Amino acid sequence: MTITAVSPLMLVTQTLPLLEKCKTITELRQLHAHIVKSNLVNHTSTITKLISLCSHHGGLDHALSVFHRIPDPNPFIFFSLIKQMTESSSPTEAVLFYARMLSSLENLNGVEFLLPALLKACSKSCALEEGRQVHGQILKTQMLFDPYVANALIRLYSELGCIGLAHRVFDKMAQRDQVSWNSLITGYLRVGEVELARAIFNEIPERDLVSCNAMIDGYGKSGKCELAEEVFRTMHHKDVVTWTSMVSGYVFNHRPKEALGLFREMLSQGIRPDAPALVSVLSAIADLGFVEEGKWVHAFICTNKIRLNSGFIGSALMDMYAKCGHIGNAYHVFENIAHYRNIGDWNCMISGLAMHGLGHEALDIFLDMKMKEIEPDEITFLGLLTACNHGGLVDEGRYCFELMQEKYGLVPKIQHYGCIIDLLGRAGHLEEAVDVIQNIPIEADAIVWKAILSACTIHGNVAIGESAALKAIDLAPDDSSCYILLSNLYAKVGRWDDVGNVRLMMKQRGVRKIPGSSSVLMNGKVHEFLVGKEMNVKYSVEVCTKIEEVVSRLKLEGYKPDLSQVLLDIEEESKEDSLILHSEKMALAFGLINTSKGSPIHIVKNLRICCDCHSFIKLVSGVYNCRIVVRDQNRFHQFENGSCSCKDFW
Repeated sequence: MTITAVSPLMLVTQTLPLLEKCKTITELRQLHAHIVKSNLVNHTSTITKLISLCSHHGGLDHALSVFHRIPDPNPFIFFSLIKQMTESSSPTEAVLFYARMLSSLENLNGVEFLLPALLKACSKSCALEEGRQVHGQILKTQMLFDPYVANALIRLYSELGCIGLAHRVFDKMAQRDQVSWNSLITGYLRVGEVELARAIFNEIPERDLVSCNAMIDGYGKSGKCELAEEVFRTMHHKDVVTWTSMVSGYVFNHRPKEALGLFREMLSQGIRPDAPALVSVLSAIADLGFVEEGKWVHAFICTNKIRLNSGFIGSALMDMYAKCGHIGNAYHVFENIAHYRNIGDWNCMISGLAMHGLGHEALDIFLDMKMKEIEPDEITFLGLLTACNHGGLVDEGRYCFELMQEKYGLVPKIQHYGCIIDLLGRAGHLEEAVDVIQNIPIEADAIVWKAILSACTIHGNVAIGESAALKAIDLAPDDSSCYILLSNLYAKVGRWDDVGNVRLMMKQRGVRKIPGSSSVLMNGKVHEFLVGKEMNVKYSVEVCTKIEEVVSRLKLEGYKPDLSQVLLDIEEESKEDSLILHSEKMALAFGLINTSKGSPIHIVKNLRICCDCHSFIKLVSGVYNCRIVVRDQNRFHQFENGSCSCKDFW
């Protein structure tokens, strides 16, 4: 580019359009050199434009270097730099630069246009005190009457949790617009004041997408799904945020079937799901445990060329496949995102392997992490300890527990202690497990004591078990599992009077046992069975007949019901009848009736599978030559050819 010698006015006329044409910071630097040579560094419009464009094209440092050479910068230069700083990774600098501007300039005309961006910078950098100082200046200059400034103040206080101050600003506004109402609603929801947000929502002159979406999200996160549905169904216009908020609300409130159904409705309405919607529906499918739905969503992601590193979709897919019993598919996704894995992806893979009892494989992933110099975090070690626990890898578990503290300086949380205590206890090292509890620097919770109690039930140690039960019940008096574990311990050693006393205690305290339930997916429909009775299935006679047929056939193969699993002092024949009505047996019978030969049967159970059902399903897998996958409360069991992937350790 060649520019001939002309008058200063002509130079400015030529230079300003050239500045506008610059697309990169490199081009701007070249033109800056020309400006210096042409002695235009003192021309206000040219330098202001240069600084503004440098900031806009990511050259904030270069813009500042230009600024520092200006002897008498005008307000517009300050305004331009401060606005760019508010959008940078260090918004605090904008606040400091604003303070410098106040001490440098006498004429502050037009500063009200800068204040919303400045208050946004205070919010982004959690600079509450600085924000309050700006608020003080606003009050002195009467700029609170500017709706943009007042709305920025409401947003600042709302985002920093000072909802009372936000409401005071709101009350003093002469004119409120939709942004004012929405900011206040969002602020109340952010601090968990759902009822106060609801009161504002009911007062709002006009509900728009923002206010309705905020209420749906707030209701969902506070467990008020019915109110979220009410807002959702009355909306005439919905966007992707509306649908995503409702789907997420269902997932958050453990209603995965409704989440999946709404996601399908969303697609039928022609709404393209965003990354949060896909992550939520994958989480719902993971809760349900049925992989065909997950494969369908995965195919949708691939067909629409949605990147797996967009909004944690890759991690959500791995989690879904792992929780649906397809750890191989999870690993395939893990391999496909090898070039852009984050720590969450590594942790997801380790946790998935842990869920399947693949302890050694989880440790191999951890070694791969170390080779690639990926720094592990607390979740990494929680996954590793869980993997060691489910695999019975005591020495490896001890090593990981020490490694996280000694090499990585991570302080174990109660969940880590719970894992190592459960691992030691189930392996029979009860005294060592108790010793770990006694040396925990934080107070042991009910989960830790339940781990000890569960181990005592396995190994028949009544003395330690009773002590652990008392502590667990004291910490979680409404948790039925504390009482059930103690009842199981007494039943195992034949102390039936004590079993009765525990059940009486539960009745007196109003504690109800969670009924065992099992589900299977057939032809796109979830069929659920409760212990003792069949639910939501028209084929009850067929199911009962099938169970009787299976039991008779298994007895010819040597099956003997494990009557110790019946925690009632009743006749043996009644105990056997009780075992037959366990939910997973009914779900399995239904699966055998409705599944073609060679197809796997997937069962999802809400509680830990009992020893009798475990032995029963192992035999079925061999006698009926079928593959059965059971996901219970703790882990996966892959039954095939008369054996289980857990190697009878669960």
